[in-house]
Amino acid sequence: MSQVYTVAVLVGSLRKASLNRKVAQALGELAPSNLKLKIVEIGDLPLYNEDIDVDPPAAYKHFREEIKGTQGLLFVTPEYNRSVPGALKNAIDVGSRPYGQSVFSGKPGAVISVSPGAVGGFGANHHLRQSLVFLDVPCLQQPEAYVGGAATLFDEQGKLSEKARPFLQGFIDAFAKWVARHQG
Repeated sequence: MSQVYTVAVLVGSLRKASLNRKVAQALGELAPSNLKLKIVEIGDLPLYNEDIDVDPPAAYKHFREEIKGTQGLLFVTPEYNRSVPGALKNAIDVGSRPYGQSVFSGKPGAVISVSPGAVGGFGANHHLRQSLVFLDVPCLQQPEAYVGGAATLFDEQGKLSEKARPFLQGFIDAFAKWVARHQG
């Protein structure tokens, strides 16, 4: 039996009917048996403030513990103003602090940007990758994943379209290999 790796999934959109969350869930269903995707919620994190981190709020502690217990990171994000949403940036700040105690460091990661627009969140994807370099998160380079036209990925029942399945399958399979390669 092969090793099973748990991956923290950070979804940048907080909307209940988020296309990003639907893609994250679809990736979880498509993931090979050696990869378990676990969405780690970011919506209840107070804005990062070093003053309150002296005695961290329960939400900070819980988030950091959730990330520590994983072997990889998957970021699924929309694009807001050519960058990542504030909630996702805040989660990155919470997880990377206090300085020198980042829960992200050394964990293999990947970014998939999901947008109803044609560009597929290119700006957000690359802004996030820039942060991941500083955070010492080795990021999957290929396949790049900019998903445009996201409103067409799912049918009326919320099922992933057969047209979208091969790309997402290829992405999650490559990521599973990336995570396994970076262990031990």
